[in-house]
Amino acid sequence: MRLGHGIYCATAFRRLLGAVLLFLVTAPVVFAGAPRDDATVTFRKIFKSSYPEFVEIKVTDAGAGTYDIRQLDEDANPLPFEVSAPLVQKIFNLAQKLHYFDGLDLDLHRRIANLGEKTFAYERGRVSHQVSFNYTLDASASQLLEIFEGLSRQQSDLADLQRTMKYDRLGVNDILLRIERDFDHRLLPEPSRLLPALDQVAADDHFIEIARQRARTLAGRIRNPR
Repeated sequence: MRLGHGIYCATAFRRLLGAVLLFLVTAPVVFAGAPRDDATVTFRKIFKSSYPEFVEIKVTDAGAGTYDIRQLDEDANPLPFEVSAPLVQKIFNLAQKLHYFDGLDLDLHRRIANLGEKTFAYERGRVSHQVSFNYTLDASASQLLEIFEGLSRQQSDLADLQRTMKYDRLGVNDILLRIERDFDHRLLPEPSRLLPALDQVAADDHFIEIARQRARTLAGRIRNPR
C-alpha cells in the first residue's frame, strides 16, 4: 500500500510539474498577444471660416496619439505623435476631475461670440463619454483646453517648419519667428519636440545664416530655460 501510494504521489507531482512548466512556456505568448485596453482622451474643435477649421487630437494613457489639423473640405489625415508621461498624466488627471466627461455640462449658456465648437471625449473599452461647448468657465476644462490648443499650435509649428525646410528654405526664418513668439508666450506644451528640426536648421549651411542663428539660439533657450 505504501509503495503504491508513493508511486501515485510521484506521478501526480510529475503531472502537476508538467502543467506548471507548460503554463510558464505558453503564458508569455498568450499575454503578449492580448490587446492592451488603452484609455483615450480626444479633443476636437470645429470652427468654420477660420484657419484651421478642424482640429482633432487624440492622446492615449500610453503616451501615443494622433493629430489631424486641416480645413473641413480637406480629407482626414491623422498623423502620429507622442506626448511625454508627465503631460499625459496631467491630461488624464484633468479628465478625471471632469468625471471623464460623463453627464457634464460645460457651456456658459450665454449669448457670446461663436468661438468654435469644442468637444472632449473619453474612451476605454466599451466606456465612452463626451461633452461639447463653445465657452466655459470651468477651471479644469479651461486647463485641459489650454493643453490641447497648445499641442495643436505646437504640431502646426513643427509641420510648417518641416515643410519650409523641404520646399521653401527662404521661408524658414519666418516660421522660426512664429515659433519664437509662441515659445516666448509659453504656448507650446513641449517645445523640446521641436529640437531635432531646430538642430537640423542650425547645422545646415543651405539655410540663410539669420535662420541658422535663430534656430541655434532658440534651441539653446529650450534646452536651458530660465
